[in-house]
Amino acid sequence: MAEPSDKAVKYYTLDEIKEHNHNKSTWIILHHKVYDVTKFLNEHPGGEEVLREQAGGDATENFEDVGHSTDAREMSKTFIVGELHPVSTFFGTISYETLITTVDSNSSWWTNWVIPAISALIVALMYRLYTAE
Repeated sequence: MAEPSDKAVKYYTLDEIKEHNHNKSTWIILHHKVYDVTKFLNEHPGGEEVLREQAGGDATENFEDVGHSTDAREMSKTFIVGELHPVSTFFGTISYETLITTVDSNSSWWTNWVIPAISALIVALMYRLYTAE
């Protein structure tokens, strides 16, 4: 059972986080948590530029690619100011234009159904020939 928190979680939308992408206010997202790293810019071992490049956006992939130590992960917890709003998490990677393009697409039905069906049929025939030997 989850323990009750003495402090309510503050949620931020992607639009709110994107506004914090300058030297006076630098926020990043790591694993759906929002971090204010403004005071850490000058102390970051990789340099200020590394954090500034990710400012106002999701830095999770780059953070994990570097392979931060457990000490760095523990220290990062002190910079948490809130969490990414669940709606932003779900809809954040899909732009409105992408939805329109998908729905109003002029691509013909054969590229969406016939080609995959024929491909599946070929794979099934190849499997049948392979198992028949």
